[in-house]
Amino acid sequence: MTETILPIKRTTTIEEIVEQYPQLVRPLRDHGIVCIKCGEAIWGTLEELAREKGVTDLNSVINELNAIVRTAESNPKQPGT
Repeated sequence: MTETILPIKRTTTIEEIVEQYPQLVRPLRDHGIVCIKCGEAIWGTLEELAREKGVTDLNSVINELNAIVRTAESNPKQPGT
């Protein structure tokens, strides 16, 4: 049995998320985690920012973010669409 490596973890930095998965900025904001201010990514890890913003169920947020990434990776946008 192979272990699935999740792209988004508690230790993933906000900069990595914004740079590699810009489609996650809006879902994070929907959870109260604002990760861009004045056009620049905020420093720190997802866990640090979530704690600062009072997010109590970070596992649920991470699961949602990884589901979005998996869906995007399994349905890549075709050129010209």
